[in-house]
Amino acid sequence: MPRVLVSFILLCGIATAAPDPESGRARFNIRCAGCHGEDGLGGERAPTFGKGSPKRLASEDGIRGIITAGIPESGMPAFSLPEEELSQLVTFVHTRVKPLIYTAVPGDADAGERFFFGKGDCSACHMIHGRGGIKGPDLTEVSETLTPIAIETSLRDPNSRRVPGYQTAWVKLKSGEIVRGFIRNESGFDLQLVGFDGRLHLLGDDGHKILTRGPNSLMPPLAASAREHQDLIAFLRAAPQRTMAQALPSALPGAMTWSGLVRPRPGDWPTYHGKLDGNRYSSLTQINLNSLGRLAPAWFYPAGIGQSLQTTPVVAGGVMYITTVNSVTALDARTGRKIWAYSRPRSKGLVGDAAGGINRGVAVLGDSVFLVTDNAHLLAIHRITGGLIWDSEMADSRQHYGATSAPLIAGDLVISGISGGDEGVRGFVSAFRATTGERVWTFKSIPDPGDPEASTWVGKALEHGCGSTWLTGTYDAANNTLFWPIGNPCPDFNGDERQGDNLYTDSVVALDPLTGKRKWHFQFTPHDLHDWDATETPMLVDALFGRTKRQLLLQGNRNGFFYVLDRATGRFLRADPFVRKLNWASKIDETGRPVLTDFNAPSEKGTEVCPSMDGATNWMSTAYHPGTGLFYLVALEKCNVFSKNAEWWKQGESFYGGATRPLAQESPRKFVRALNIETGKIEWEREQFGPGEAWGGLLATAGGILFSCEESGALVALDARTGVPVWHFQTNVSWHASPMTYAINGRQFVAVAAGSNIVSFALSGGQP
Repeated sequence: MPRVLVSFILLCGIATAAPDPESGRARFNIRCAGCHGEDGLGGERAPTFGKGSPKRLASEDGIRGIITAGIPESGMPAFSLPEEELSQLVTFVHTRVKPLIYTAVPGDADAGERFFFGKGDCSACHMIHGRGGIKGPDLTEVSETLTPIAIETSLRDPNSRRVPGYQTAWVKLKSGEIVRGFIRNESGFDLQLVGFDGRLHLLGDDGHKILTRGPNSLMPPLAASAREHQDLIAFLRAAPQRTMAQALPSALPGAMTWSGLVRPRPGDWPTYHGKLDGNRYSSLTQINLNSLGRLAPAWFYPAGIGQSLQTTPVVAGGVMYITTVNSVTALDARTGRKIWAYSRPRSKGLVGDAAGGINRGVAVLGDSVFLVTDNAHLLAIHRITGGLIWDSEMADSRQHYGATSAPLIAGDLVISGISGGDEGVRGFVSAFRATTGERVWTFKSIPDPGDPEASTWVGKALEHGCGSTWLTGTYDAANNTLFWPIGNPCPDFNGDERQGDNLYTDSVVALDPLTGKRKWHFQFTPHDLHDWDATETPMLVDALFGRTKRQLLLQGNRNGFFYVLDRATGRFLRADPFVRKLNWASKIDETGRPVLTDFNAPSEKGTEVCPSMDGATNWMSTAYHPGTGLFYLVALEKCNVFSKNAEWWKQGESFYGGATRPLAQESPRKFVRALNIETGKIEWEREQFGPGEAWGGLLATAGGILFSCEESGALVALDARTGVPVWHFQTNVSWHASPMTYAINGRQFVAVAAGSNIVSFALSGGQP
């Protein structure tokens, strides 16, 4: 549920609450505290509220029934009370057994904040929105999960409630160093330990020893007056929506630096693409053409969801971060053991991709892990505690906005786009301050009326022009330039009310990352009528082109052409078809514009167009190998019959303006193709047998390997020079993600999301 809506419900509930819970508290402490203890915290003859019958206390009717009928089997008698007193008791009890955030409480939240960060010294151990210590659980959202009873019990007797991941221990490391910290997870073979200094120790069965185990909590009982206690509870209740004023603490050991993203440490895969330039190429060589015979699964991690993952794991400092919708999990990258997980419920009332539960990954910087949500929020999560640091709304999901892909870091900014490109949104890319979540700039991919680019939209479609920005962009550190790919215009298949080129749809834009100002743009498909987003990775490569070392931008576009641009200037260099089924354009002219054929436009009866709506390729990851000089992509040979209609934008519906259907008796064919970047020639191809419906991408390594995700469900290693298959492992899934690679302590792994699992491979028998 959106937090603004939660706040609205709370305010309405508080405003109309009758009777006042405080009158019920007084009646309870007179009539019931003899057994249940003051405020229901447990007494000599009855337990704490909710301990014995939580389901029966979930509703006011259930509570009323318990009071009036009693619980004979436990010795609680029935009570016959005047209606006014009964209603007061029911209201009070109900406020004690539902999450604190839904409860009206006395106290001054501002005073509680001062107590938390001041006299009470709570922040020495606990964080709220990233401010505080790590020696206790993060309390930012504790009011959304714990009841007032549970919170107050923990304050009075901290060891009464076991919090997973916070048992203390003294551990002797293999080096002889003795570390005191918290056991996040353990087995008979490994241990994940967070030291009191914030260092994360990922230990195997190689010599560490647990010397002693301590209590579940280091916290003493709360020393506070009754008023301070009330104020603290009020502050915890308000914390999820509260903006904090205190400065963030200094980064803990092992935090990701900006330089670590620009020049990743050996073995790290710290961004969605592995590197900021978008090239899924790794210099790791342990897994190579000679050692592939020993490549085998090292570990599996089940995400526990009923759909295929689209995430690309990010690995930094030995920790792997994976995502599902509205959720991020930190794993020990050596073993797949969980360190922590953060999640919130899926949002209701969404449409399009956002409603599909898609999430493709995270970004990392400092002590923060950045994640987008289905309802177009950007979150910062603490990498040690797994607690929320900040939550910024990017757009109003009620207007069909969502978010699905990994953010990108540029300096101290977090860059993210939005989804909704078939639902009538108005696309944009925004930058947020990494430390605070403050929005710094926004670049609009759909112009406002009166902007110069609005002249490329003739008709009424501009209001819902789409141009979503749903795939992760790339960053050129040498030229300090951000590149972001832009999606299709709406309505997708009917251009009658959007005559013109429809900027900046189906383009790549080069932006100043500090200001969001456009440096240049290139439009691949002006006036697109086929849903051919340009949201394929804009890969940045320095390579020979025309016998000169050039700074290039490479993209295999959904429209069927492979493009080479000068990324410093945006100058068009060449474009060549990479599929054989292509009839909408005869060529790309010397200016970079397509030369259209008579098969270009959808019609009421239907027009056969190649490639299909799925595109000649799509968001599946591409790769370039500097050793072979080849660009690799997944190509789909498929056509559609495109038709248009006059249906206009409606709230809660997609905005296609038409439809597509498959060609009768056509069997789609999918290939991995290796392209010569200077000539566009297909140097080799490897067909993938299957229905052409999988979405797995590619990974190239210095070991001479191109990993691909076959339609059949196999992870395959191809010789990067020839395309000859040299290894495979059958997972029997339909791929929706792309492989990546990383190294821990000199051991190389290849990991991929296979179905609802993460599978990580390594050489059996250890290193060569």
